[in-house]
Amino acid sequence: MAALLSILREVNDPRDFNARHELGMILFVALSATLCGAKSCVDIADFAAGRAEELREIVDLPHGPPSHDTFSRVFRLLDPQALAEAFNAFMTALRAELGLGPARGVVAVDGKSLRRGYEKGCAFMPPLMVSVWDTQTRLAIAQARAPGGNEIKATLDLLHSLVLKGCTVTGDALHCHPQMAQAIIAAKAHYVLGLKANHGPLFAVAQQGFAAAGAGLASFASEERRHGRIERRRASVLPIGQPASHPAFPGLKAIGRIEAERTTPDGRTTTAIRYLVLSRRLKPEKLLTVTRTHWSIENHLHWTLDVVFEEDDARTRKDYGPENLAVIRRLAHNILRLHPSPKSISRKMRAAMWSKDFFFELFAHMR
Repeated sequence: MAALLSILREVNDPRDFNARHELGMILFVALSATLCGAKSCVDIADFAAGRAEELREIVDLPHGPPSHDTFSRVFRLLDPQALAEAFNAFMTALRAELGLGPARGVVAVDGKSLRRGYEKGCAFMPPLMVSVWDTQTRLAIAQARAPGGNEIKATLDLLHSLVLKGCTVTGDALHCHPQMAQAIIAAKAHYVLGLKANHGPLFAVAQQGFAAAGAGLASFASEERRHGRIERRRASVLPIGQPASHPAFPGLKAIGRIEAERTTPDGRTTTAIRYLVLSRRLKPEKLLTVTRTHWSIENHLHWTLDVVFEEDDARTRKDYGPENLAVIRRLAHNILRLHPSPKSISRKMRAAMWSKDFFFELFAHMR
């Protein structure tokens, strides 16, 4: 807890020198309220007023609990980049404290829109947050807002700040970009990136290469039966060099193909074919595992943020408020995920709200 408070206090305060409430205290109270289920600045202020005596055991409240206007003003003014850097610093320190070290295995990168956090008249362009997700520990290890919706730039900035040696970085077709591939290679990591027709020349090479290889190409098939659905997948990998006839792409060693077939309970069957660029030649079985693992960021981060933290319904819209509260939610998500209790995240949130002991335990177990 002391390490968290120390990092939060290092965030630059955008307010005037005569502000009554310390910024580190405001951020910690907001985080504590979010751990207990708060969804807005009004909820955070109500939590601070109702749990003031408990909070005084951790932070100073010389002027009493802040009002909802204070929380709202702080999050509107605070530089989201500064708060995201504090998030990244805390996660690095926490992983080291818990003996987790840098990420290993598959690291997924993806963006998520804050759907109702748009400025008035800009519903078509809601704020976008980019997350770097450690699929092994199911923790977000870095966050950043995408300025102007530029997900590539935000992702590149995050990759430059992380230790990814030996990892396999995965991303959708938006990230199939030479700059992205070069940044991953520079970090001494490997990539598995989605490939679609928006990368025309390389996509054509993939289609033609697999057509020429025919049925003789080694493959691996799997079948899953869940909720009345039958899902079959077949993965194959095509080694590829970089002759002059092929478009240049940093580090490209192979192209993967996933053929998927889904049969729903009513008997309807749909098929799809996906291609991926690889910086190393994987076995078909490994490729299928990596691509399935990538979706952990959707199933265990984005889904939880929307369903448990109700992020898609968050109405904070002005200035930097949406992005800053999004960072607080992701930090709360990580703290709840790290607690060893087998309870779901939603049950842990309710336990923190109802039990003072469990609330303190959320921080104590991180030491």
